[in-house]
Amino acid sequence: MSRAWSIFFGVGLLRPAPGTWGSAVAILLGLMIDRTFGVWALLGATLAVTVIGFWACARELAGRPGADPGEIVIDEVAGQWIALLFPAFAFWNMGVQDWAHVAWPGWVAAFVFFRLFDIWKPWLVGWADRREDAAGVMLDDLIAGVFAGLAVMVAAGVAHGVILR
Repeated sequence: MSRAWSIFFGVGLLRPAPGTWGSAVAILLGLMIDRTFGVWALLGATLAVTVIGFWACARELAGRPGADPGEIVIDEVAGQWIALLFPAFAFWNMGVQDWAHVAWPGWVAAFVFFRLFDIWKPWLVGWADRREDAAGVMLDDLIAGVFAGLAVMVAAGVAHGVILR
């Protein structure tokens, strides 16, 4: 079962760029969860997939120090959902329940910024990646998700506070 979760039920086997496929599927699923069940369900799903991701990575990478196979994408799912939580909670706070179709720049920015930080690996993202253990496989994407979420909020502030005025 850890294999199925680690490759997110086959998404990690898609080529090329399995991490990008994992992020794209995560965005679609995250938007469906938010739209169908609400932002609190997305938060719960994010917490659940994060815990499952640490477990699955530990199981799949046991005895393989330094391994970070491309097909493991549960880390991308967790990180992408963290990035998506930022605009989702911002719209929830404004009382907007069904935001995905009217505020598409929010989730597009979450996807783009997450992929940027996941590939570029600045500062703490790179530190986590250099751990070369199962926890590092998860941590670099979780940190990239936080950075991406913060970047989405800064971009929204600039767009709405400066550019659109």
